[in-house]
Amino acid sequence: MSTEHDIRPFHIEIPQDQIDDLNARLANILWPDELPGVGWDYGMPVSYLRRLADYWRSGYDWRAHEHRLNKIPQFITEIDGQTVHFLHVRSPEPDALPLVLSHGWPGSFVEFLDVIGPLSDPRAHGGDPASAFHLVIPSLPGFAFSGPTRRVGDGGTERYAQVVAELMARLGYDRYGAQGGDAGGFVSAELGRIATEHLVGIHLNGPITIPSWDADGAQSWEDDGEQSWGSAESGGREPEYSEADKARLEKLTGPESYTRFGYAMVQAGRPQTLAIGMHDSPAALLSWIVDIFQRWTNPAIELPDEAVDRDALLTNVSIYWFTETFASSIRLYRESNSWGVQVKNSGVPTAGAVFAGDNSIRMLAEQQHTIARWTEYDRGGHFAAMEAPDLLITDIREFFGSLR
Repeated sequence: MSTEHDIRPFHIEIPQDQIDDLNARLANILWPDELPGVGWDYGMPVSYLRRLADYWRSGYDWRAHEHRLNKIPQFITEIDGQTVHFLHVRSPEPDALPLVLSHGWPGSFVEFLDVIGPLSDPRAHGGDPASAFHLVIPSLPGFAFSGPTRRVGDGGTERYAQVVAELMARLGYDRYGAQGGDAGGFVSAELGRIATEHLVGIHLNGPITIPSWDADGAQSWEDDGEQSWGSAESGGREPEYSEADKARLEKLTGPESYTRFGYAMVQAGRPQTLAIGMHDSPAALLSWIVDIFQRWTNPAIELPDEAVDRDALLTNVSIYWFTETFASSIRLYRESNSWGVQVKNSGVPTAGAVFAGDNSIRMLAEQQHTIARWTEYDRGGHFAAMEAPDLLITDIREFFGSLR
């Protein structure tokens, strides 16, 4: 008989009839028309998606990637009624530092496949064995093989952090680091607030810095490190942005923000309505997720399957389809409470790694984090572990190397 604290090995095995059904749906897509010459300005180009969908059906081999995933040690457990799937890769180095990697949306544990080997076994990848990590990579509640959330409130990043903290305790890790980007960055930062005594450090790629706003709609900021905020008229101290930060702030708050963040507004406001189409049509799911990748990968690379490996992109989308978790995954936009609000600085040393196309503003990051390292790169993008794993690996090693 199993108990709630049981940790059981997990093996991915998608039934063949689900694969056959996916291929049949991909063979019978009803395509809309498109305007000539508009590129990505109107959203997903149908001509591009046709090619990608055809490859998904006739060129992509799910079984081959399923086999690769099953070579990685995977487990499931139950935490407060929620199934939690996770990868657990123990380093061969006995003094390795435990590190929990938290994915974002529309990502999954697939984001981290290219960093697992170098981080857990640097000796085998030309690195210093003293920089090794024991890796824990959860599928956050509502994602992938953790399955859907079942209660209102379980889909927020604050709740995710509570689950991850319990998972690390259950695995016997008392002292560990946290890394993440996008929603995983919020999870990692929240771990610093709720499990402060256990966190060695927090590493954030593309830290999301959303300006806070006061009750009158004016932008707010912190005054001299205290928890007092307000507009210039109310006695606060107006930040002095660099020219580069002004450009980033314009993307966050200017006219471009409506097209750049429109998906988030829909997912926060009417998540269930959107999910109907995504669960019925693989073409809709592919279009929605790949469009996000196109907007947030390296802006110097136009096509998302050139910014990241095409098969890795489709493995990520396939997992959303086979596990039927799109609806539960986007609940984080409705149920999270730390987006664009003032939150407590945990005091845990934090690194920010900013990649091409990220809109991270250090001044705003320093209001909520104890920034011990800040590095900006001219390549990569929002999905750093998939786009520039070499840069991310080096940044993680160097940051935690100063904290071990």
